[in-house]
Amino acid sequence: MYISTLSLTNFRNYQHLSLSLSKGINIFFGDNAQGKTNVLEAIYLCATARSHRTTSEKEVIKWDSENALVNLMLTKQYSLSTIDFIISKRYKSVLVNKLPINKLTKLFGVLNVVFFAPENLDLIKKSPKDRRRFIDIELCQLDSMYVSQLSSYHKILKQRNCYLKQNVNNINYEFLDILDENLYKYAKKIFYKRSEFIENLNTKAAAIHLELSGGKEHLKLIYEPNVDINIFKSRLKFNRDRDIRTKTTNSGPHRDDINFLMNDHSLKLFGSQGQQRTCILSIKFAQIDIITEITGETPILLLDDILSELDINRQKYLFKYINNLQTMITCTGVDPNLFTWNDSIKVFIVEKANIICKN
Repeated sequence: MYISTLSLTNFRNYQHLSLSLSKGINIFFGDNAQGKTNVLEAIYLCATARSHRTTSEKEVIKWDSENALVNLMLTKQYSLSTIDFIISKRYKSVLVNKLPINKLTKLFGVLNVVFFAPENLDLIKKSPKDRRRFIDIELCQLDSMYVSQLSSYHKILKQRNCYLKQNVNNINYEFLDILDENLYKYAKKIFYKRSEFIENLNTKAAAIHLELSGGKEHLKLIYEPNVDINIFKSRLKFNRDRDIRTKTTNSGPHRDDINFLMNDHSLKLFGSQGQQRTCILSIKFAQIDIITEITGETPILLLDDILSELDINRQKYLFKYINNLQTMITCTGVDPNLFTWNDSIKVFIVEKANIICKN
């Protein structure tokens, strides 16, 4: 899988931009605040229907413009696809092969990406919400049913929470039983898919991490569901008084987490910065392997200003690993060693919302 062309119109600081991309490594380099990350954001938007930088996509619209447009042409093993993503101040719409899709969630799986940015290095230290978001985005790219099941779960969860808020002194327990049964129906599906995904990710990431650390460090990812799915319904009933008092649902997949262990110790509490970086790097490589195995297509790798965060050995391993997939890299300078590690590199100079191909 690779993107052959990318066009932006009124997107962030770009009025008009058209790029022809290499199947291999594409490097965008220039000073800070010139628009390098905006290119990666546009690609990520076309893959996940959301920005990695903001919860309000209308922020990507260029000042004094009414809407923004991203267009890309995608080549897969057996097909060609185009994605047109339109963001206005009132709505978002997507066309795949010039045909509108009625739900943005149907965009998942058309274009698969793995995104690696400096903020990913804080995934271990961040909140459970960030780790759940990481799991869900990856699973949504791989499983269209998961998208639907997750959406249904959150729809019922929202309905249950609204009911608890609005009927504190007049609870209909039979209606609550119906909501709980429906919540369990989707919670069970989410639990098993998350569990399977984390087990697969753990197996692959652990093997990669062992190689990266020279056989010295054993990484382990542990899925920590908020509640055992086998007792979820009884937990909901047991917690009803608390849920009514707090006006929210206190148990369920919306409170799941992941734990990272290094040599059986908490990486969050005891891991060094280097160990945490290596962990995240291992996870990203594992994601690439999983996506390739499931879809039969290599994903597109987006690396946002990450090279400076990695030492020379990790950089070499990175370029060895990405030899057969399209990669977009942003950086503030180009290390000449990169060209000795990989010969399929296309370099773009980014300056004042203008991008020029150097080679």
